[in-house]
Amino acid sequence: MHTGKRFTPIEFAKWTRKDTYWMLLLATVPTILYELGLKFLAIPLAPVAILGTSVAFIVGFKNNASYSRLWEARQIYGSIINDSRSFAYTLRDALGTDNNNIIQRMFYRHFAWLTALRYQLREPRSWENMQRYNNKEFQKEHYNIPERQTTLEDELLKFLSHEEQQYILSKKNRATQLTALQSEELAALRQKGLINDFQWTQLQQGLMKFTDDQGRAERIKNFPYPRNFSSIATYLLFIFVVMVPFGLLREFDKLGVGTFLEGYSIWLNIPFSAVVTWAFHTLDTVGESSVNPFEGSANDVPITQISRTIEIDMRDMLNESALPAPVMPENNIVL
Repeated sequence: MHTGKRFTPIEFAKWTRKDTYWMLLLATVPTILYELGLKFLAIPLAPVAILGTSVAFIVGFKNNASYSRLWEARQIYGSIINDSRSFAYTLRDALGTDNNNIIQRMFYRHFAWLTALRYQLREPRSWENMQRYNNKEFQKEHYNIPERQTTLEDELLKFLSHEEQQYILSKKNRATQLTALQSEELAALRQKGLINDFQWTQLQQGLMKFTDDQGRAERIKNFPYPRNFSSIATYLLFIFVVMVPFGLLREFDKLGVGTFLEGYSIWLNIPFSAVVTWAFHTLDTVGESSVNPFEGSANDVPITQISRTIEIDMRDMLNESALPAPVMPENNIVL
């Protein structure tokens, strides 16, 4: 997540520069050919304008859907924050000070759940965009993805015993199995009489909320923006970008008639066509950069920072003095 007021013009220009070069090239070639005498290359502007209207609608629809996915992802992690705090003080107060070791073990297992979940959500998918050149370049220059810097094995060992760590690593869905261990321990505490039926029900409902939060996050992670909508937006945008310079040829050629620009105004087709096509293409790219909110981009939901915030709050409930440092933005980017 970008924490500054905005991306700077230089950052934005650099992020889109490869596409900008293509826009300039697509505008330059037909302009030169037209000036060399191939006047038939000019096409009527009306079909281009109609197509542009269609592209504007479908790009707007895509951007709305992208923002909805991003905002839902943020709501999910907002729910995880609240559910974690509720679970923590309910567990602490239910067990009391005589069972601090159990409370600490279950708190730490919850930290392991947060860790396993964020590692699962950062796993790459074939439809995600972090392998695109501009995203890889921006990430390399401005920030690091925490889940690429350390291994899950090492992170889990901070919170789990070696035996539990090995058990969890042997499972496919590590986050789910950690919740299952929490449920198993709650059942054992109930059988021992350390918590009553009402307390067990409350705590079990907390675990069910975590399961629901995890499932909602996994749904966004594992279900891409529908490929039919994504594909038609890409194809229509490509046709529009190619057609714009041809549709504006005659308009800019006539622009200079009777003025000192006569014979030269045709060259204005290059910058103006590039600007128009850049605007449409960049709007589509901006939407695409938010459509997968857990992939590790600069526009992601900051799940690492949120997980650390939860850990700090829960450790504080244990009255621990050596609290971990909060995750701070790196070049205005926090993940």
